[in-house]
Amino acid sequence: MRPVDDNPTTPQQLAREAADALAERTGVAQHDIALVLGSGWLPAVDALGEATAEIETTDLPGFSAAAVAGHSGRIRSIRSGDRNLLVFLSRTHFYEGRGVAAVVHGVRTAAAAGCRAIVLTNGCGGLRETWTPGTPVLISDHINLTATSPIAGATFVDLTDLYSPRLRELCRSVDPSLDEAVYVQFPGPHYETPAEIGMVRAIGGELVGMSTTLEAIAAREAGLEVLGISLVTNLAAGISGEPLDHSEVLEAGRAAAARMGDLLGTIVPRI
Repeated sequence: MRPVDDNPTTPQQLAREAADALAERTGVAQHDIALVLGSGWLPAVDALGEATAEIETTDLPGFSAAAVAGHSGRIRSIRSGDRNLLVFLSRTHFYEGRGVAAVVHGVRTAAAAGCRAIVLTNGCGGLRETWTPGTPVLISDHINLTATSPIAGATFVDLTDLYSPRLRELCRSVDPSLDEAVYVQFPGPHYETPAEIGMVRAIGGELVGMSTTLEAIAAREAGLEVLGISLVTNLAAGISGEPLDHSEVLEAGRAAAARMGDLLGTIVPRI
């Protein structure tokens, strides 16, 4: 019979340990703003500022190596003006099977490291035919179809204005052409069927992907202000008639790298 652990480590305690190790390895006592870069966003990171440190995610407690093409299993500390940015060059996806706590561990670590805001990005499918590959879209709200939550127990968290109206308005002041839409997360890793995309349209969604919503919920629980930006990398299943391929996601990101870099490089210092 296994012995009972009288002092189990909670996800918040593990995040605190990771934040302490982060401060030690980067030499930065406190970070101000976190960013999570989704599929296709990696080429945009150099526009954010001067890198002061870069470490492997596996150097910190609770993190796993990157498991998806287009994600670098590293964390970069960047100095941007008077701000210290904490940039996760990869994320853990729900479909990897490591559990919800692992999916949101980066967000909780960012909060424990002192961040007051987080920018969550992703590569996704779009339902508007006017959104060509490489189009950035602000997330105005989300629908979580993973049938789970990162919050355990009777902790009731209001998600009414989860994606910060202030930060969305800030983005539109920088780029008035930015559209907004509701993002829908499926569990993955398979892409959606045309019938499922029809359901998404019926329930009010216009962006579909396999990340972000669980992280956003955890960020709200931790008290972070949240900005979500999707990079439309392809039309959703059944719209164009073409098969879906992850290489499309990466290529769209490379093609849009300059625009994404300019957008993040302008917005983040103002958060």
